[in-house]
Amino acid sequence: MPAKITAYKAPMRRALQLALNGPAFGVNPQVGAVLINDSFEILAEGWHMGSGTDHAEVAALKDLALKGISPVGLTAVVTLEPCNHTGQTGPCAQALIQAGVAKVVFAVADPGDASSGGAETLRHAGIEVISNVMAQEASEQGRVWLTANRLGRPFVTLKWAASLDGRSAAEDGTSKWISGPQSRADTHLRRSQVDAILVGTNTILVDNPELTARKPDGSLYEHQPLRVILGETKIKRKYRVFNDDAETVQYETHSIHGALAELWQRGVRHVWVEGGAKVASKFAKLGLVDEILVYQAPMLLGGERTSIRNLGVDTMAEAIALEFKEVRALGNDVFIRAVPAAPANERSARKKGAN
Repeated sequence: MPAKITAYKAPMRRALQLALNGPAFGVNPQVGAVLINDSFEILAEGWHMGSGTDHAEVAALKDLALKGISPVGLTAVVTLEPCNHTGQTGPCAQALIQAGVAKVVFAVADPGDASSGGAETLRHAGIEVISNVMAQEASEQGRVWLTANRLGRPFVTLKWAASLDGRSAAEDGTSKWISGPQSRADTHLRRSQVDAILVGTNTILVDNPELTARKPDGSLYEHQPLRVILGETKIKRKYRVFNDDAETVQYETHSIHGALAELWQRGVRHVWVEGGAKVASKFAKLGLVDEILVYQAPMLLGGERTSIRNLGVDTMAEAIALEFKEVRALGNDVFIRAVPAAPANERSARKKGAN
């Protein structure tokens, strides 16, 4: 990488840190931005705080104005290509042009049909544009929103807790508690950062879960994901999943593609699939899993209650290859984050026609 480009890595790293201040859930991405001078000194910062609020670039420009500094001739460093459309707020590309910045540096391109094209607009206005600075880091951090918008469906995280031999429950059906308190706390924190939690009807009938995101003290996180029940079995309102702590919907269908399409229309961009083995296996078999989270406990259970059932894999050559992204101790458990080795569009193409 040329020395000139390398110099932008420090402000881009700061912009990526700022992006994490915004909500991980919702239809909008986490974006951070900084404004720097020719000495690469950060003069202002901003991040997107959620739907309907200023985008990161505009927030940084407002921060600069509060400090009484002119934006003319400065460089904007942004984690995502400045948007090029008017939604609940105006286009960031135009805001940067009107501010008089001389250069825009961004990490990854906007995959949206309506919102992309900001870089071209900026260039036509005479602004120098540099792209792909720390693109790999930005793509990893923003993988949920980027993947969802590239595919036009919610990003799917498949999660389970299991014994060392891959069992999700004992033979009598009991599963509390396979994972330890640190793993459960991590699970609930991650629940609070997604748009929806999805389970099958059998999980509701057998486990009667609340499917809420709770802090270690038992109180609820401010954001509660939509609770989604998938399956044709009628679920009575007596179950805890229908309490007032969060909204609940049931899709009385076995069509996972159909359910994901419905959720996309509701603004859901991240679905957390938590149970049970039948539903989890169907998502995996259809090539619709983008990320797998496993909390593996140091115990042996044996028996038939595996976390994943039949995937249609008859030989080793048909195995669904995964890539470990994260493996670490979490209390007495081991936390594993893995992703399919094949791209999502390739996985889905292999299962074309399945439903």
